Amino acid sequence: MNTTRMRIILGALFVGLTVVIVIAVTSGGDTAKADGVDRAFTGDMVPHHVSAVDMAEIAKQRSKRPEIQGLADDIIRTQQEEIDRLRSIDARLKAAGEPKGKLGASAEMMGMSMDTGSLKTAEPFDRAFIDMMIPHHQGAVRMSRIELDRGADGDAKKLAEEIIAAQTREIEQMNAWRKDWFGAASPAGGVPKAGDDG
Repeated sequence: MNTTRMRIILGALFVGLTVVIVIAVTSGGDTAKADGVDRAFTGDMVPHHVSAVDMAEIAKQRSKRPEIQGLADDIIRTQQEEIDRLRSIDARLKAAGEPKGKLGASAEMMGMSMDTGSLKTAEPFDRAFIDMMIPHHQGAVRMSRIELDRGADGDAKKLAEEIIAAQTREIEQMNAWRKDWFGAASPAGGVPKAGDDG
């Protein structure tokens, strides 16, 4: 085989291999982008956090316990900051053309199937607050795990990790208080196990 023919064959193989690699890389990126999980996470977590802030505001008005007052302050501060970050991430993803997909979790799995307004008259308040906030936090943990499993955006995934860490601590603390004050942990249980994500 002459040298010119060998160069043509090697050149064609190189071009063909390059095309295959480019197609494989770009189609993987398009699949993640087309799925829209990152925007589903940011879009669904904003109203979820707003709901938690609303419940914490009610706790600030109604609870007499300094522990609940402190937790309410932490929830308001932390989740308002996270709402700002979620909106910023969502705006960036939207500008980049990422569609909004679905997390695939029900309102109940996300901790959004409750009547938070009932806290305004619930008695005893602290027990009702804990029993409502724990499943709400469980929902945020589930939503964040879906983002970690299926999302692609680094900033969204980092925020999901932070949400899991903070809300895991708060679930454990609220259950400890409920045992001390009311004799038992919340009927909702504790931190959801991996795989219990809707």
